[in-house]
Amino acid sequence: MSRAKKPPQSRKPSPASAAESEAPAEPVLSEETKHLLELVDQMLLIRAFEERCVELYSAGTIRGFIHLYIGEEAVAVGVNAALSPDDAVVSTYREHGHALARGVPVEAVMAEMYGKATGCSHGRGGSMHLFDVERRFYGGNAIVGGGLPIAAGLALADRMTGRNRVTCCFFGDGAVAEGEFHETANLAALWDLPLLLVCENNLYAMGTPLEREHAQTDLAMRAASYGMPAWAVDGMDAVAVERAARRAVDGILAGNGPHFLEMRTYRFRAHSMYDPDRYRDKAEVERWRERDPIPLLARRLPPGAADLEEMTKRATAVVDRAVAAAEAAPVEPVEDLYRFVSHEGS
Repeated sequence: MSRAKKPPQSRKPSPASAAESEAPAEPVLSEETKHLLELVDQMLLIRAFEERCVELYSAGTIRGFIHLYIGEEAVAVGVNAALSPDDAVVSTYREHGHALARGVPVEAVMAEMYGKATGCSHGRGGSMHLFDVERRFYGGNAIVGGGLPIAAGLALADRMTGRNRVTCCFFGDGAVAEGEFHETANLAALWDLPLLLVCENNLYAMGTPLEREHAQTDLAMRAASYGMPAWAVDGMDAVAVERAARRAVDGILAGNGPHFLEMRTYRFRAHSMYDPDRYRDKAEVERWRERDPIPLLARRLPPGAADLEEMTKRATAVVDRAVAAAEAAPVEPVEDLYRFVSHEGS
């Protein structure tokens, strides 16, 4: 069953000035090229945001636990490209990229890093607890695998009410060793839940190599044992990610139950800003950097279609403005200390 998509809003072009009319015409880009450029833009924004978080954290400007998404951007943008605004997303503690790809405003995410009242969680959650109900982004979760049963509950609610939408749950390879994963996978398959399970397999969980944690390192095969379609995907290739996610979403909406995607990806930085990262070889990290998802996707574009340097500057400028807004934003007043502890409705 397919879902009707809202037509894009058209904007009336403003009258061109004499100077504009004499300027050379912009090259006509295909819809596919425009889409790829959008994916590159999103990945550059995530990368710029994460790199700024490194600077801010190192300077002591933002605090708490920070888990960076650098290197894994293709997963977030590829999967979100396949989702509808009506779908739900449940994330992990490494969720900055998921939130930005979902469309949570950069200013709201950065303000949350600062603990300001204008943050997407009013400054109460910080890096690991981003939340945006308007965009159906049901948060990061500091507990490994903690989002899985929440996602199953959202999917169950949709199934029971007959709503034609998908719940997507991101989690890492470490979560596959947790009971929550197996309980969720079993119930999702048993009840035919409209659930997309996206495992971001970056090979090390928190700091343990995959082969020292899992007797069966083919995580897609483990998920398939619960009777759901499951397969591995090159998580460094945004096009491959989007293609796989669209196939999975179509299968879920056709009534074929939950699907599992094992995204084989890699984080270029340590598990968190506290992690000394002594459990993996530096040469291995450099080998994976050769498959950086941003230039990898940019190479698919026609010659002259993208100026990565200029696109990077634009992304950096967006983050600069978000930082300025966060620094100027107020903290939550003390009088609101007990707000959001219990329901405030009538």
